[in-house]
Amino acid sequence: MKLLVCIKQVPDMDSHFKANESGDWFSETDLAYRMNEYDEYAVEQAVQLREQLGEGSDLTVLSIGPDRVVETIKKALAMGCDRGVHIQDPYVHKKDPWQVASIIVSYAQDKKFDLIFTGMQSQDRGSAQVGVTVAELLDYNSVTTLVDFEYADGAIKVKRELEGGLKGVVRMRLPALVTCQLGLNVPRYPTLPNIMKAKRKEIEAVSVSSIPNEEPLASSNRFYPPIKRGGGVVLEGEVADIAEKLIGILKEKTTVLR
Repeated sequence: MKLLVCIKQVPDMDSHFKANESGDWFSETDLAYRMNEYDEYAVEQAVQLREQLGEGSDLTVLSIGPDRVVETIKKALAMGCDRGVHIQDPYVHKKDPWQVASIIVSYAQDKKFDLIFTGMQSQDRGSAQVGVTVAELLDYNSVTTLVDFEYADGAIKVKRELEGGLKGVVRMRLPALVTCQLGLNVPRYPTLPNIMKAKRKEIEAVSVSSIPNEEPLASSNRFYPPIKRGGGVVLEGEVADIAEKLIGILKEKTTVLR
């Protein structure tokens, strides 16, 4: 069985973000990068299936981005993926979900992957559109927001999270694509021996210029921090005193009582 897991390198969410000079994305100065959290669950589930299937199965990890994403690919290899694919694109942050999905499909469409894993969404854009768009373009069955996964006899049985705390169970045949989220598993930490093994695993480099470029369907026009607003006021004391203070504030600060 041929498996593919798609991952994205994103800034660590504890980083200090500020707009870049062009004002259409964040500045990369002093940012630390890591694998997208949702993609870690996808990698772990793909590796678990690879271990279940044993010999005869193959797991590829794919990521799009500048040279620094190679380190994130190496982490996935250390977690248990067999080989890596780096689609070299220093401007992937300017591409919309349609373009990113089209790049993945251009690589995957003739590889005949049986099952594709992705994260539910990325932590930087949060569109949750790339995975399902890949499935649509490949004409694969797909299911999103997995919290449980089973494979047997050429089919998968998954549990997905619905609104209001409900869970839905879906069974489907392959080929298929699934998007993964928190609660599906506990991603493993790469061991030192596996980190050393990952250094010897193949990472295929593919220039994005060799892939047909789709026109964007959406664009990011402006990136800016939220407007700072004043802090709240906590009123304490007896009810009558609080009511009097509140009336005074409303008269002074608003037009509600004017």
